[in-house]
Amino acid sequence: MPTSLLRAHQLTCIRENRILFDELDFDVNAGDLIQIEGANGTGKTSLLRILAGLSLPYEGDVLYGQSSITACRDEYYQDLTFIGHLAGVKGELSALQNLSFSLSIQGDRTDNIDQAIDNVDLTGFENANAAHLSAGQNRRIALARLWQSTSKIWILDEPFTAIDKSGVAALEQLFIDHTAQGGAIIFTSHQELLIANQQVIHINLEDNS
Repeated sequence: MPTSLLRAHQLTCIRENRILFDELDFDVNAGDLIQIEGANGTGKTSLLRILAGLSLPYEGDVLYGQSSITACRDEYYQDLTFIGHLAGVKGELSALQNLSFSLSIQGDRTDNIDQAIDNVDLTGFENANAAHLSAGQNRRIALARLWQSTSKIWILDEPFTAIDKSGVAALEQLFIDHTAQGGAIIFTSHQELLIANQQVIHINLEDNS
């Protein structure tokens, strides 16, 4: 029987008097790779933020184990890696300093950090301040956290944006490895992925609007 890590229970989201999704229900089990789909404005980012505990639903709840994430926030956040649409890096810190800081805050592994930088093709830029790097490079600083993550649940908003084909392939392989080890990933993407379609669970918010 699948091991449930997270459950979206009867989630309703309303923005500017418009229902984005209503009474949305799904389970996130160990090994799941879930792609949230829908046109712009259907609530993909809003759903990810609700699942990450950064926004509250109009109705419904997100359950971690048997408890609402609002009741076990510290425990949940130790088991969650969230990367939003913005890179969330500090411009005055170098790529290496940003990564080290993020990992230490999360309680993730800080060993082999140079390899994580290399995995996202930032070798040679590791000591450059983030303010002097491109938007794509800043995005890759944030993504490097995934190679060091000890969290079971990853929630990722457009993780493939601003990375090249080799970066996409490496990230896709990391997704496969993480789910094979019992982790779960919920993500959005406008890009066509090379991951076999049968490995991905698709949730289309347009079907729920």
